Amino acid sequence: MILDPKAESITGDADRLQQVVWNLLSNAIKFTPTGGRVQVRVERVGSHMEVVVSDTGKGIQADLLPYVFDRFRQEDSSSTRRHGGLGLGLALVKYIVELHGGTVGAESAGVDRGATFVVRLPLTARLVLQGGAKERRPGHWSAAAGGVDGIEGLRVLVVDDEAEAVELFTRVFTQHGAEVIAAKSTAEAIALLPAKRPDVLVCDIEMPGADGYALIRNVRALAPQAGGSIPAVAVTAYGSADDRIRLLAAGFQMHVPKPVDPAELITVVASVAGRAARAE
Repeated sequence: MILDPKAESITGDADRLQQVVWNLLSNAIKFTPTGGRVQVRVERVGSHMEVVVSDTGKGIQADLLPYVFDRFRQEDSSSTRRHGGLGLGLALVKYIVELHGGTVGAESAGVDRGATFVVRLPLTARLVLQGGAKERRPGHWSAAAGGVDGIEGLRVLVVDDEAEAVELFTRVFTQHGAEVIAAKSTAEAIALLPAKRPDVLVCDIEMPGADGYALIRNVRALAPQAGGSIPAVAVTAYGSADDRIRLLAAGFQMHVPKPVDPAELITVVASVAGRAARAE
């Protein structure tokens, strides 16, 4: 790690900014082979602080580079991918950095030529809600930028194999009064369903092994009293008309595209649960 002696502290949400660095560092380590190098550099550049995470690993394809922050894309795009890719973790990085009034960018010379991610944060980082109309105090980060409510008291079963996705969903739902039950796989979700009796299922589609389609098929095969009729929301990067038809035919009521907009997610969950979402 390289730390600029001129680097200064910034004002922001320490937990969320730590998550930004951790997500970028985890990606760098994941895609850098043994013998490679991962470097973190922190320095002051004008009125901003820069955090640069670079590696000598797998790199990013030129056609993927413009989309790494705003759409789940990776070489293995099947819904039963064998490992995580440049997905929700980077979308979450972008979301948090922009809430703090900053920017994040990615650079790569191509496949097997490493990658560099640059986070730029103002020295006094502001937690700005989407739309720019309001501001949050540091330490009071709210993911649901749209101020939508209506899920108080709901029990939501969240199924996703990516820890950062579960953390994001948990924060979104609990800040609006819901209780979250988390599962990392289809098998775990099926085991929790009759025991915990959640009100709504929120499920990632792209998971290793048994994907979200396998999960909803298993759920709909259960008796209603065992949770077979639970309202279900699919979270997916695949949003074409054919994808939506397939999701509905499989047994989901609605879908939310990645990267997830928290306000939209809350509205959709409230809707499938029979709640009327309301603005603050």
